[in-house]
Amino acid sequence: MKTVEELENLMTEPSEALVKDMRKIEGNILILGIGGKMGPTLAIMAKRAIDKAGLDKKVIGVSRFSNGTLKEDLEKAGIETISTDLLDDEQLKLLPKEKNIIYMAGNKFGTTGNEHFTWAMNTYLPGRVAEHFRGSNIVAFSTGNVYPLVPLTLGGCDELHEVAPVGEYGQSSLGRERVFTYFSHKDNSPLTVFRLNYAIDMRYGVLLEIARSVYNEIPLDLSMGHVNVIWQGDANEYAIRSLLIASSPPTILNVTGPETLPVRWLANEFGKLLGKTPIFEGVEKENALLNNASKAHKLFGYPRVSIREMIEWTADWVANDGETINKPTHFQERKGQF
Repeated sequence: MKTVEELENLMTEPSEALVKDMRKIEGNILILGIGGKMGPTLAIMAKRAIDKAGLDKKVIGVSRFSNGTLKEDLEKAGIETISTDLLDDEQLKLLPKEKNIIYMAGNKFGTTGNEHFTWAMNTYLPGRVAEHFRGSNIVAFSTGNVYPLVPLTLGGCDELHEVAPVGEYGQSSLGRERVFTYFSHKDNSPLTVFRLNYAIDMRYGVLLEIARSVYNEIPLDLSMGHVNVIWQGDANEYAIRSLLIASSPPTILNVTGPETLPVRWLANEFGKLLGKTPIFEGVEKENALLNNASKAHKLFGYPRVSIREMIEWTADWVANDGETINKPTHFQERKGQF
């Protein structure tokens, strides 16, 4: 892949399993917070699956659309758009009450010093959304940050592991889950809580950050010495298909790749491909933020894109100065301060 167009075409290609499941999803799909890193490709993948299935069904994207050409780009791809400030109750009330909702709105980076906004976005808004879309199938994006750091020997937290978020972002994300869960019980609204970490796109993500550190000979912090990652296209597919497993009480679903990946190993692999010797600082701790997504793999199959492919694609992207998005993951953060 040499261009963003090639990247997005690959990332939004629907699998046959998704096309098959799309035939089972009744009604239109409304995506709230489509303007983030994953929203546009998720929407386009859903539209391509609908078209491939020969269905007459809409994908509708909601965002403020305050910057850039995203609104126009989505409309060219066949996605309907609605410009809305979700925190404005009057605007929220005007949204069509579609049968299927994928909730991607939220705030993470910039939380420190602006905690009140993060809590409004992550905890207050879900209640308003749940009330408006009472009875709809909802897939609510969440995060592995609701879990504590766990020993490497555990193999990551599964969905039954206790939640114990570190820092206000993780706490407010758990608040989002709890509020959606309350309304799921109250209104018998089907819900899937989608705990994701970390999605990978050539333009951003954990692998890009490690690769760039190696390529630019910048010391790489090993304090968070192990990570999970998943190709963004696979994560998007899981999210769309999760509309079919929404339930009341809610379905909880961890979403990531099958491997627990040492950061040191990843850096050394990038070093081989980029002709560089990684520089490390610090030492690996005995615990990390890790998820066990075996439940998702049982439901939807293993990710189509392997870790080796992601490493090779990312190395090539970095070596060829591919376009990037300035949205660092801060995956090394151990105190939850984003």
